[in-house]
Amino acid sequence: MPDERPTGSPRTLKTVSRAFDVVRALEELDGAGVTELAAHLDLSKSVVYSYLSTLRAEKYVVKEDGTYRLSLQFLLVGEYVRNQSTLYRIGKPELEKLAERTGEFAHLATEQHGLGVNLYKVSGDKAVGSEYQVNKLQRADYLHFSATGKSILAHLPRERVDWIVDRYGLPGKTDATITDRESLAEELELIRDRGYSLNDEEEIKGLQAVGAPVRNRHGRVLGSISVSGPVRRMREPEYHETLVESVVNTANVIEVNVNMEESDDEFPTFS
Repeated sequence: MPDERPTGSPRTLKTVSRAFDVVRALEELDGAGVTELAAHLDLSKSVVYSYLSTLRAEKYVVKEDGTYRLSLQFLLVGEYVRNQSTLYRIGKPELEKLAERTGEFAHLATEQHGLGVNLYKVSGDKAVGSEYQVNKLQRADYLHFSATGKSILAHLPRERVDWIVDRYGLPGKTDATITDRESLAEELELIRDRGYSLNDEEEIKGLQAVGAPVRNRHGRVLGSISVSGPVRRMREPEYHETLVESVVNTANVIEVNVNMEESDDEFPTFS
């Protein structure tokens, strides 16, 4: 997982940062005891115990047979945050229709802190890679090798794209991953010209995806959607053409609905 913490922040509280170090460690270790956690974080057991006790008192950590784990309180917070997203609320039913229509895995994603965040995933009756896709919901990831990520990058301001590449680089996932700036710039221009993106085995060998951006009425990219499936099926010309049309049309429907909701406050009210 890429490091999402900001660098060079002038005013940060060490105690808060360390508390989140403990949270991240519990996630990475899938739960741990005080001794294991202290060794992992290179902290004293007394310090780790103090943080765990505080997090437990605030209901963000539970203790079971000497093992501390993250609590369901994070789920409640996450659901609250996700439901604040207009893109998620409006995109979810359309994504479900897309998965049912194509039979493949459909994805809804956005960008935050320069990384891709999956808001929702739904599988059709032919979908493959369920475990992998579920795991992706639990982490932020690089944007440059996924269809959703490339659709977003293609419609971000150039300065933002440069910042993202400077911050995270262009690490390779497969032999097909784009790993240099010039090639990425050419790919993003192609995406803008044709209106959709492709992930052609750039993230996982044997898997291809088609993506399209979702923008508001001012042209700002809010996120993107995609459909993924096995290369052999996705590369069939007629199937590919139909899939591209379905993805682009679904993105357009979401855009219209988002823009209608966002423009509600522009109408006069009467009393």
